[in-house]
Amino acid sequence: MDAPQDISMKTEDVLRVELQVLKHEHRDLDDAINALHERGVVDQLTMQRLKKKKLFLKDKIALIEDRLTPDIIA
Repeated sequence: MDAPQDISMKTEDVLRVELQVLKHEHRDLDDAINALHERGVVDQLTMQRLKKKKLFLKDKIALIEDRLTPDIIA
């Protein structure tokens, strides 16, 4: 994704849309990894790249979810 990495300047609506896109991309990567694994012909370099991208997306999703979740002082 070529969008700026700084989420502090984005509105909540933009973050929600970006979150949905990232979650969809994360699911697609998960499906691709599972399909490669089930085929049995696994290129380790490709698998490693896909898993690394999936982890990056997971971290970005967590960052956006933290930003969208209000801090509650108990």
